[in-house]
Amino acid sequence: MTALFEKHQDLLAKALDACAHRYAWSGWPENPSSKIHGEEKPAAGKARFESLLGRDFPLQQPGEIGRVGEEVSPYTGEPLAVRYPRVNPESLFAAINSARPAWAAASPEARVGVCLEILQRCGEQLFENAHATMHTSGQSYVMAFAGSGANALDRGLEALAYAHKAMQDVPATARWERQFGRDGVASLDKRYRLVPRGIGVVVCCATFPLWNTYPALCASLATGNPVVLKPHPAATLPVAMVARVCREVLAEAGFDPNLVTLAADTRAEPATLPLVQHPDTAIIDFTGSPRFGSWLEQNCPGKLVYTETAGCNSVVLESTDDLTATARAIAHSLCQASAQMCTSVQNIHIPAAGIPVRGEMVSHAEVAQAICAAVEHWLADARGAATLCGTLFDPTVQANVDRYRALAGDRLLRDSAPYDNPDFPAARTATPLVIAATAADRDWYRQEVFGPVSFIIANEDAAACLQDATGNARDCGAITSHVYSTDPAFLGRAVDAYHAAGASVACNLTGMPINFAAAYSDYHVTGLSPAGNACLADLAFVSNRFRIVQSKFMGVAPAA
Repeated sequence: MTALFEKHQDLLAKALDACAHRYAWSGWPENPSSKIHGEEKPAAGKARFESLLGRDFPLQQPGEIGRVGEEVSPYTGEPLAVRYPRVNPESLFAAINSARPAWAAASPEARVGVCLEILQRCGEQLFENAHATMHTSGQSYVMAFAGSGANALDRGLEALAYAHKAMQDVPATARWERQFGRDGVASLDKRYRLVPRGIGVVVCCATFPLWNTYPALCASLATGNPVVLKPHPAATLPVAMVARVCREVLAEAGFDPNLVTLAADTRAEPATLPLVQHPDTAIIDFTGSPRFGSWLEQNCPGKLVYTETAGCNSVVLESTDDLTATARAIAHSLCQASAQMCTSVQNIHIPAAGIPVRGEMVSHAEVAQAICAAVEHWLADARGAATLCGTLFDPTVQANVDRYRALAGDRLLRDSAPYDNPDFPAARTATPLVIAATAADRDWYRQEVFGPVSFIIANEDAAACLQDATGNARDCGAITSHVYSTDPAFLGRAVDAYHAAGASVACNLTGMPINFAAAYSDYHVTGLSPAGNACLADLAFVSNRFRIVQSKFMGVAPAA
């Protein structure tokens, strides 16, 4: 039962070492270039994706009461017309409960081995997953291959490594002896059993459907808990592909495939509440809106709830020696994935009097103009813009842009407009909308504004910039925060202020995508602010998904 564990032991060992030392490493290729993979693999992956369109997805599950599917490609405007099983929760949970005992009784190594095999097989479908993600979530092909492919798999492997570590810390048996007064030595044999919490429901997001799904799946499944995957109706296909792999691997390993199931739904008839409120649901992993994430945290008594939502991601710009490089780093975040990432910058705080640049004061207006010019730099090449920006996954994102354009009035620093995608003329696109604001406009920016909308905020001075940004992080949440300064004393105060607000912070990042969160190295979300109560990944993300029960014996013990 541990053959799969032994097969992938080197991969797990490398992940454990990377987690321990926090260096850069990936278990899967991040670049889809045919120069690396040849022409055959990318073409075969695209063909496999296209073979899924316009038909029932090949997934048979208990409790099926029909088929649903409403995905529309944001690149072509055409329905994918893939139909997925709609299931009756009661029938589904009954089947899952039948599968639970054997999985709970399996050794941690057997369960971890199955999860390792699942990740490896999902890694073999990176190309078809890239197309599936692209035509549902709106990511560019390159971003979908990396962000929802290799990087997502790394996050899953990272969580799996921590799950293995947490379970390995508990010995199966122990011999215990102690002297109790004149009665002599008491000798006990003790046994420790890891007991899973119960069924886990993973509520996946639309824009990065697998980046949080793999960690939640591996954290629960490895620790003995069956998993129900509940995809967003707009991005079901990437999740369904993972569910199919899970079920195949489980069956081949001799376990009931119903340990992993898919619960597809529609916007008109959502399935989330019946799933998370089911009495057999013990664990909920949610990625999505702050509003529903908060509701789950507050209204699911007796269940473990892990959330990642959103917040007011900020930049505090106090000084710089290279305004062009700094502006381009910020602008890259405004453009990347059309700011539909949980790490996208939204609020840019700049002192009203401007900032020192190599000792010379540059006005607030000039700094704002430099950031807008940097946006144009990233959009200058049509194919580069398409790779960087992708599309808007849903028409509601464009509605958000239009609402804030009207709200801003004459304070637009840069208007948003569609850009031309050379390969997909019908693609739903929008470039960054940049709005001038002051602290008086806090109602505008003290919430996540989803999509390519950002604010350049004139605070009274650098201290006020820092106070505003960190106060927003504390009260409204923040997943990423950035500070640019040449003053070590200011950087020290900034780090302390962000940490006191429960937020992580990056200082003076240039020459790299500042949205990037590295598996095995970056702790993604702190769990200390309204942006989410969990972290990807640490021991806390996995260790409470099982509990420890013990038995102790003096003399004769039952057979193991």
